This record gives sequence, structure tokens and C-alpha cells, in this order.
Amino acid sequence: MIAFLGQGRMGVPMARRLERAGHKVTTWRRGTGVTAASAVEGAGLVITMLRDPAAVREVLAAALPGLRPGATVVEMSTIGPEEVRGLRSLLPPEVRLVDAPVLGSVGPAAEGALTVLAGGDVSGCREVLEVLGTVRECGPLGAGAAMKLAVMSALVPAQVLVAETLAYGTAHGVDRAALLEVLAGTPLGPVAERLREPARETRYALGLAAKDLDLAAWPGATLATAAHRRLREAEAAGLGERDLTAVAGHVEGGRDPVAGERRAVPLNPATVPATNGMYSHAVRVGDMLYVSGQAAFDERGRLVGEGSMTEQAEHVFRCLGEILADQGAGFGDIAFLRTYLTDMDDRVEYGQVRRKYITGTPPASTTVEVSKLFMPGLLLEVDAIVALPS
Repeated sequence: MIAFLGQGRMGVPMARRLERAGHKVTTWRRGTGVTAASAVEGAGLVITMLRDPAAVREVLAAALPGLRPGATVVEMSTIGPEEVRGLRSLLPPEVRLVDAPVLGSVGPAAEGALTVLAGGDVSGCREVLEVLGTVRECGPLGAGAAMKLAVMSALVPAQVLVAETLAYGTAHGVDRAALLEVLAGTPLGPVAERLREPARETRYALGLAAKDLDLAAWPGATLATAAHRRLREAEAAGLGERDLTAVAGHVEGGRDPVAGERRAVPLNPATVPATNGMYSHAVRVGDMLYVSGQAAFDERGRLVGEGSMTEQAEHVFRCLGEILADQGAGFGDIAFLRTYLTDMDDRVEYGQVRRKYITGTPPASTTVEVSKLFMPGLLLEVDAIVALPS
């Protein structure tokens, strides 16, 4: 059995690919009420595909009680070689570890056309990895992670460079289409083609690209450092969840190239259960974030923690935390918090959970009792207004 930890943009199509190949796959994501330890019980192979090093450490630490001796953990996130070595120290000696980050986006993940950059002994998991794409053995443990960052430290700055080239052309009256045609005949042609039109579907999030360059930072990386600064500026402008190609419009005109001049930028982090399509989890306007009411339901729309205020409140605050972290904020940045309870007698139990997450001086807040919420069984809903860090 394979336990696949992480069901974001890349994790979902990868897990489905494995299932269609005939493997028994158990999937896990945050906020479902299922522990990582229970998700990995009995699994001979555990795959992690998570956002960043902190998430990988947290999830694997939580999974430790369920890992069986002799299991293999395949870490496929982009976290860097130092973090991989840290994971080796975290895991028991009887649990094998392979690092296998990938090159490719959502489309190749669904088609099994990724390039898997493997570090360590892949003899026990190569057949599974080949379902996802072409496996390239890079060397000992950590070599795959190092190869991934080395590649991204070239590819990402190249896209920022072409974005700046297009901005230069615009500022000097150069026809954009003509410039792209000329670039098409140079080694930068494939990169220029990618930036011809911003992708409306996020394949490789701009915020993740910024994270990758942050991991790849070293004193001699002058071009990558400048590109990283550009991406962080675009992320602060609300483009973190857009595809990396959005950097072209940001550099050229300081705007969201998909939404045009729209100042309200909807945000739906992949780490939070999806909405029903009638609202966004949050909307960013400048340095303010308006968070929709968060309630205790999972990615399939099922109630979490039926009858338990503590379980539902924990789920709600975890979702709030994911949304805040997506924009580089924390609970201390909340300016206003509003809570709807179906029974005011539950406020003490709710308050105990709230104080775990909101410490120090509390934000402005309102708590009201309502007769019912939008889903039967919900005991509370919480929305917020957040002042984002500059």
C-alpha cells in the first residue's frame, strides 16, 4: 500500500496516476480530521508532496507513530538537500528515505510525464516512481533535492529576465509581438513563448517559485537573488497563487495580468478544503486580507467533528492558519475576528481553542449566536480581516 501525504495541485494528479496504474493508494491532506499517523499505518511506501520544508517536517513528525519498520519514505517536495538530511535524522533507522523532487507541472503530473530527480537507493521504489515519469538517479541521499534547486535557480530567473526584457521593450516602444518573435529564434525562445500569454490556470505558483529561489540562495547567486526579489514583490501584490507567468504582467505594468486592473485578488490556497465555487476563501486588497467564514468541512464537503465544538474549532483555526501563512501572515496580524455560534453556551469550549491560536493582545472581535449555519451540524463559523505584513 502507498500512503500519499499532500493533496495540493501536484499531489492530486500524482496520486490518481498511481491509482490508475493499479496501486492501492491512501491519500491524506490537512484539515480532514484524519491524522498523518493513521494515514501511513500499514503502508510500505509513504510519499510526501507538500508545500515547503516546514510542512514536510511537521507532517512526517506527526506520521512517525504510524510508520512501520522497513517502510520507505519518498520525499517529492522541493525542500533542498540540507532539509533532506534533517529528515534522515528525524526518521527511525529502520525506515528508508529517498528524495525524489520532480520537474514538471500539473499537466505532466496527470500524464505521467514528470522528470523524477532521485537521490538515494531507489531500488525499492523505482517501479512506482516510473509511473509518474522518467526517473533520473542523481546520486546519494540529497542529490535529487540539490539537482532540483540547481535547475530551478536557472529556469526561474530566466523567466524573470524575459519578463524584464518585455518590460524594457514596452518602455521603449518596441512592438511586443515582434520582440517575442525575435526571442523565439534565440536560446531563450521556449521561455519567451511561455510568457507570451499569462496562464489562467496555475501550473507552477509564483509564490512557490519564490520559495524555491529562497531555498537555492547562496552568496554567488546574484541573478537568482534579483529574481527572488522581483517574485517577492509580485507575491506581496497578491500574485502568489497565480502561475509564474504572471510575473511578466507585474514587471511590465505592475498589475495582475489575468485580472487586468482588478484590485481585489481572490485567493484559494491549495492547503485549504476547496470552496463550492460560489466564494473565495479570501480576497486581498492591497495590504488587507478579507477572509471568508471558515467552517468545519473537508475537501469533499463533509462535516468534520460532528457534535464537538473543540474539534470543529480546531479545524476552523487550522484553516485560518493556512490562509494566513499563504500570505506571509500569522494570527497576530488579525485586525478583526467575527464568530457565529449556534449555541452561546459553547463559547467557553470555543474560547479554549481560540486562545491556543490567538495569544497576546486579542484583536477586535464580535461573537453572535445564530439559529443555524449553511450546513447541518455546523456549530460555528469564523471570518476575519487581516492587516498583512508589508
